[in-house]
Amino acid sequence: MSVRIDKDLDQALARLEVCINAVRMWRPGEFDYLHSSQYTIFLYFLSNTIWRNRQDKQLCTKLFYLNKALNGIDCFYEIELPEIFFIGHSVGIVLAKASYANYLVLYQNSTVGKNHGVAPVLEEGVILYPNTAVIGRSLVRKNSVISQGTSIINQETPGNCLVFAGENGKLQVRANEKNILADIFRL
Repeated sequence: MSVRIDKDLDQALARLEVCINAVRMWRPGEFDYLHSSQYTIFLYFLSNTIWRNRQDKQLCTKLFYLNKALNGIDCFYEIELPEIFFIGHSVGIVLAKASYANYLVLYQNSTVGKNHGVAPVLEEGVILYPNTAVIGRSLVRKNSVISQGTSIINQETPGNCLVFAGENGKLQVRANEKNILADIFRL
């Protein structure tokens, strides 16, 4: 198996380096495979790189299962995550084939899923705090911060906002006056 991985390892590590270099809490250019979030991202980039280059379904599936078993994340190798993203805690994250943009932040038990085959769109700078869900024909516009326990189902956010769970599934939205992304990423 290592020979099959070696063909794409340098490219996957280069992709990982771009991501690591963008995250403020991580030392630029240093991949710590004992850091579970970094290793989660590495396994995704490796499986996705192999898929892009060679469509080796068997190898990609093994890497997907390894990531799922070690890190509790359901992130299939065919999903196109952005070049720059951050995973705070990987346990319970489920990601569908949706549209993702740079500066995505994911915390434990966040879900992006389809509804009747329709996937959401997450624009640049979206933060999904723990126990959040973005489902179906949803559009989460640029710099939307989804607060803990909030579900967005077939709805839109206005962007540059904080989103909270309201009554009867209605979202409560406030203007976002702080650049939370600057605390997470080197922008």
